[in-house]
Amino acid sequence: MSKGNIGVTSDNIFPVIKKFLYSDHEIFLRELVSNAVDATQKLKTLASVGEFKGELGELKVYVSADKKKGTLTISDRGIGMTGEEIEKYINQIAFSGAEEFVEKYKKDAQAIIGHFGLGFYSSFMVSKKVEIFTQSYKEDSVAQHWSCKGDPEYTLEDTIKSERGTDIVLHIDDENKEFLEDSKISELLKKYCKFLPVEIVFGKKKEWKDGKEVETDEDNVINNTAPAWTKKPADLKEEDYAQFYRDLYPMSEDPLFHIHLNVDYPFNLTGILYFPKIKNNIELQRNKIQLYCNQVFVTEHVENIVPDYLTLLHGVIDSPDIPLNVSRSYLQSDANVKKISGHITKKVADRLAEIFKSDREQFEDKWDNLKIFIQYGMLSDEKFYEKAEKFALLKNVDGKYFTFEEYKDLVKENQQDKNKDLIYLYTTNKEEQYSYIQHAKDKGYDVLIMDGQLDVHVVSQLEQKFEKTRFVRVDSDTVEKLIQKEEVATVSLTDKQKDELITIFKSQLPAMEKAEFIVSFEQLSETANPVFVTQNEFMRRMKEMSALQGGMMSFYGEMPDSYNLVVNTGHPLVNQILNDEETSVKENITPVYDELSALEEKQKALKESHKDKKAEEIPAEEKTELDTLNDQISLLKDKKDDMLKEYASGNKQVRQLIDLALLANNMLKGEALANFVKRSVELM
Repeated sequence: MSKGNIGVTSDNIFPVIKKFLYSDHEIFLRELVSNAVDATQKLKTLASVGEFKGELGELKVYVSADKKKGTLTISDRGIGMTGEEIEKYINQIAFSGAEEFVEKYKKDAQAIIGHFGLGFYSSFMVSKKVEIFTQSYKEDSVAQHWSCKGDPEYTLEDTIKSERGTDIVLHIDDENKEFLEDSKISELLKKYCKFLPVEIVFGKKKEWKDGKEVETDEDNVINNTAPAWTKKPADLKEEDYAQFYRDLYPMSEDPLFHIHLNVDYPFNLTGILYFPKIKNNIELQRNKIQLYCNQVFVTEHVENIVPDYLTLLHGVIDSPDIPLNVSRSYLQSDANVKKISGHITKKVADRLAEIFKSDREQFEDKWDNLKIFIQYGMLSDEKFYEKAEKFALLKNVDGKYFTFEEYKDLVKENQQDKNKDLIYLYTTNKEEQYSYIQHAKDKGYDVLIMDGQLDVHVVSQLEQKFEKTRFVRVDSDTVEKLIQKEEVATVSLTDKQKDELITIFKSQLPAMEKAEFIVSFEQLSETANPVFVTQNEFMRRMKEMSALQGGMMSFYGEMPDSYNLVVNTGHPLVNQILNDEETSVKENITPVYDELSALEEKQKALKESHKDKKAEEIPAEEKTELDTLNDQISLLKDKKDDMLKEYASGNKQVRQLIDLALLANNMLKGEALANFVKRSVELM
């Protein structure tokens, strides 16, 4: 028996392991099982080239737990190790510090893992003692027993072992007893070892018999040694791809399409990526790509390893060129990872283009599910946009689909404004904006549906990409002004009439949280609605974008919604209200107007006399007089407004027209809606 110290130059290897390589204790099982598989694969390789002429026998990796002894054992029948190899690969991990260590081994992680080395030492994160019992495949080699309690001291001695291979025995410490539970072990094996190329056995299969679960004689193999992505596309049928997806995501709907990755130069990459059925919730769909390295599970957090929008895909990526045991920040800067990311992006775009070209009907049928993914890619990656603009679609309210060029050809004759700008009309809610859509269609205009989570951002992007093109929501203005082809008719109201109608209509608007209304006037036809609500395109779009982006955009999100209450001065009902108001309040309001007019004349004359004087040159009595006039005018205006408000409150027609406009915009709710219904009955 020999004793010695592990060849490290720092006092303790284990804090370094924890800090730099392992974010979670559970990773130890992946490392040890991977090592066992690697040792087994190496033996197969040696046998295939004639360097090992013995009997291979059954090559499986066994995982077993003994609660009484407090041990977890990983066993293989691979190449094993001699005493010299243990000294080389286990006892000589030399480094002077953490940074030097990471730098030294970051490019050769697989080699280290393949000979136990660093991966092996992850076992000490859960163990108070670790033992190795190993017998090399080499003739005349002597079996070895290595033992260490988690410090640089170890023992190495000859032992007797009945067969070739290695047993790693972990004496689990008190803080990690959960790793002796069958359920926990099974969970980790299924997570990390599900697709390793050598059978992993954990106990025996169980079945229900006589009302209870009993063990059978059949090994419980937890992994699929030949998953779909390791096979050639020519050897797989559509059902094979579908079944593999169901194996990965048992509770998910069948995917839309798949992409089989198979590259061996300038990097190695295999995998299968699926387009899931994506609706409108991005976050819930993330982290569904599983990253593997030689069939060893690495992570399902592939953000910054692949472009952000590709995290919406599901499936598997496997590449030995993606280091297994380095930090995520290193992965992000690795040249091979960047190349792989670029290749996947290209394959995704090419696959979509291929489907669109070969089966447009199918592509259109699945567009509503594909849309958010493609838009996300277009917004995130300029190169993807360049490819996607050929197959990205626009959908109108009639359910027809168009490429960007096709839609431009459809509307370019009829939807140009007086400045020769092409106007794309769109709706964000077909039902809520129904009346506005119909008004537009009556004009012969086409209306797009832009109701997706990313559509507001896409609209802004396309406005930048398309020459002399604007997107205008169908309810953002009157139909005459949505695509203004000529100067609109002048409103035939005096300033006094406008002022009175503003007071009348504004006074009857129901109170709404975080909403402001501006009353405006337009001279429209008698057949147009008497009153309707529009919302400024720019402000509404900024608020919608702020809901997704946050940051500086959140400024817009905090602002109240701004609406226009448009009064159609060409409608008989509006003129009727105006005439009725003038008749009803004339007797009382005329003296107020007369007095107000006289005071305003005095105010005007006094201000005129002051215009060439400095503040200190104006006599104090004149300043006092002006202040008095201002107060008197303000009081008279309030008196005038109170008369108009009193009239408005007694005119059910005013409130009815307002409520009809709000109702058409899906803005009439609660008590206001109930009052509207009651009033409607009364007016019948």
